[in-house]
Amino acid sequence: MPSNSSDKLDRAVAQARAARDDREKGYREKALKLYPWVCGRCGREFERKNISQLTVHHRDHNHDNNPSDGSNWELLCLYCHDNEHSRYLDASYGDVIPDKQKSAATHNPFEKLAEMMKGYKDN
Repeated sequence: MPSNSSDKLDRAVAQARAARDDREKGYREKALKLYPWVCGRCGREFERKNISQLTVHHRDHNHDNNPSDGSNWELLCLYCHDNEHSRYLDASYGDVIPDKQKSAATHNPFEKLAEMMKGYKDN
């Protein structure tokens, strides 16, 4: 019995992955036809032999938002794409305590410096 449910799960995962791959192929092919093969960030140019290193980035980070005009896509090289997603994740962490207003520093490490330097002026 456990192998039957395991088989169902394996099939469901395989179908989900296949559907995702088909969806990605569709918008990737469209994006490669719409846009020049240049990374939108670093400007690196691509040819047929290295086109696999050029990825489609979803500007709104929603991989299901694929308008046919390509308005939610931009072509990025692997490195710029990774960097973009890292920045997006970092930004999602936000402030640790968002309700508190950040205040300016009040400590002045040089507050008594002039007083301390009075003895050194004479030497």
